[in-house]
This record gives sequence, C-alpha cells and structure tokens, in this order.
Amino acid sequence: MYLEKLSNLTGVAGYEHKIRKYIKDNIEKYVDSVEVDPMGNLLCYKKGKSRKNKVLIAAHMDEVGFIITQIGKEGFISFTTSGGIDPRVLPAKRVVIGNNEIPGVIHWKPPHLTKKKDSSIPVISNLIIDIGADSDKEAEKKVSIGDFATFDSKFSILDKNIMKGKAFDDRIGCSLLMDFLKEKSKFSFDIIAAFTVQEEIGLRGAAVLGEKTNPDICLVVEGTAAADFPRKEDEDISIFPTLGKGPVITITDKSIIVDRRLIDAIVSSAKRNKIKYQFKQPNIGGTDAGRIHKSRTGIPSAIISVPARYIHSPISISYLSDYKESFKLIKASLTDMLKAVH
Repeated sequence: MYLEKLSNLTGVAGYEHKIRKYIKDNIEKYVDSVEVDPMGNLLCYKKGKSRKNKVLIAAHMDEVGFIITQIGKEGFISFTTSGGIDPRVLPAKRVVIGNNEIPGVIHWKPPHLTKKKDSSIPVISNLIIDIGADSDKEAEKKVSIGDFATFDSKFSILDKNIMKGKAFDDRIGCSLLMDFLKEKSKFSFDIIAAFTVQEEIGLRGAAVLGEKTNPDICLVVEGTAAADFPRKEDEDISIFPTLGKGPVITITDKSIIVDRRLIDAIVSSAKRNKIKYQFKQPNIGGTDAGRIHKSRTGIPSAIISVPARYIHSPISISYLSDYKESFKLIKASLTDMLKAVH
C-alpha cells in the first residue's frame, strides 16, 4: 500500500508534479510503458493477453487546497481555495506553502478580541495565513503569489485498522491503482491506468482521457464521503456510506448516471467473491467518470470508492479493511464489467 507516502505529499490542482513523480518512479517497472499527456495526466499501460479490448481505470492526483493571491505589508498572506473546502474547518489550521513547504497557520481572531457580530461562520476573504513574517519583503523571500498551499497533516494507522491523514480524496484511489498495477496477474484485455489532474476544480484532466485512450469501459476509483455520524431520533437522514461496510458503489451522482450493466456486474462480482459492498448516497458529489462517460460516442463508466470521514478537510478517517475489500472488488469485477457491455 502506497497511501502513507501519497497522503503526505502535497499537490493541489495544477501542482500535481510531486504526486506524478512519486507514482511514476514507483510503478514504471511494473508496466509496459508510461506517458504524461499535455494536461499532466500520467498514463500507465499494461498489455493484456489478447489485446482485443481496453479497460481504463482512473484516479485523480490533486487534492483540495489553496492558491496564494496576495502578500500584505505586514507579512500576512491572502489566499483563495482550490476545490471545495468548507471555511468552517480552516481557522487555526496548519498549512504548508509551495514546493519548499513553508509552514504557516490560518489566522482567525480569538473570541475575546472579536465583536459578537463578527463571530459567525468565517469567509475565505477574511482569512489569512501567518508564516511568522513581519513585512511583505520578508514574506516574499519564502512565498510568491501563485504558490499552492495544503494542509499540514501526517498519515498514521491507529489500532491496525483506522487510517488517518489528508487527501484521501483521492490519494486512496491512486494507492489502489498502484497496488493493482504491481500485481503480477494478467488480464486478457489491455489496462490503461490514468492518474489524472485537476479533478477538484472541474474534472479537467479527465476531459481528454476518452479521446486519448478510447477504452471499452472505464472504472473510476475514489475516496468518498462517509455519512455515519450520530443522528437525532427524528432525523430522517441516510447514514450511508459507512466505515467498515466495504467498498462503495455509485448508482448516480451529480455528474453521472452509472451504466446499469456495470453496476449489476460489480454487484454480481462482489456476491460471488463474498466481498462486502454498499451504495453511495444518490446525487452527491461527482467524479472523473462524469467527464469520461460523455467522451467520444459514450464510454460505459462506473465508480468504486473507499468511504472516508471528513474529506476535503485537514484530516480524513478511513478503514484499512475497506481499502483491502475495495482492492479485491476492483480485481474481481473488471472482467465481469467488460463482458456486461459486449
């Protein structure tokens, strides 16, 4: 499993170079060829036995984070978000900025210095990053406008099963794809594993994949938001997906209605191989499949995800057991998915 290193690396949309280099360096010996397209997607090719069909498997490399927009005279740094981040999780959080990972803290006035009318939910425009500089000239020695920033969080495994770290959306998918490519087992069809860029700001890297690879089917591997939080007795709110109940199968989200043939094939594979599975809450979120399935004349696409609490925040929580079950389901279902569309 490559997740620890992938989670600790930094790379928001447009700045995925550290992730791409790590994946390429560690996986190219297990595949037939690798390529970086003009968008920055990393494509890894693994030849099948018959070479008759092609299956595309994709996971995105970028994480949510920040872009530096201004350096003030007092040395404080303004920023905007890259990807969807709830401002409520930001005050007093540690971040690192740029390739040199300059440490900083997101500033928020303490309660005893804040007027009551100003103590509501923070907005991005009112937040700044403090790197300890006392002037713009000092700050500019370390940070530049346009630099990226990410949460300063480190991966760990608690009690042998509880994984915590940042960027599980979607470094958890990248890790699964790397594990998959490392496997010696060979399929009858060609595998194209795509590690994509700029998913968090509009599925941009995925927009070129269908034209580039022209696969028979596509499987997107993701980290998805778990919803297993305490509820009041009178709250009629779904608690799915849930940690510990296996990989998550998407039926529909904001970007795609998944091809029913592929859903049935994945479920059939899970049952036959005694793999736990669950379904994602409908019409929530979106993935690279939203772009890929509309490519060319249409590419049947599906999504398998690992549930994680608190995605798009400084720390996510996921289970190693769900990760392992997801890996089993990916391996088990690809052939069934391909047969389902032919």
